[in-house]
Amino acid sequence: MEMTRGLFLIIDDEPALCLLLEHLLRQEGCATKTARSGCEALGLVKRFRFRLAFMDVKLPDADGIDLAGRLRELDPGLPIMLVSGSLFEDDVALRKALADGLICGFIRKPYKHEEIRNATGCGRLH
Repeated sequence: MEMTRGLFLIIDDEPALCLLLEHLLRQEGCATKTARSGCEALGLVKRFRFRLAFMDVKLPDADGIDLAGRLRELDPGLPIMLVSGSLFEDDVALRKALADGLICGFIRKPYKHEEIRNATGCGRLH
């Protein structure tokens, strides 16, 4: 039996970025599920328990910060790490989401592989 560090959710509409994150997380011994839309992500959170969600801010059917709130309604303990190339660390909505505890962190695209590996220590993982 393969040992895993938990199930991680990847929410991004860019297939190449999903594959990259899946590969990085699997190298760390993590299992993954992928959603390409907000609707798909909501369905997965209803069916599975995730240790952490990596989520793009811009999805075809949802704003990432709004979606984070909807995901947290379904699973109040779900840590959510925003991953985006369209926001900067000083964005007002991002800072509010961090201050309110809606998200546990932010990684700017393009990211370094080490940033993803370090993020797996976020939230309930310890």
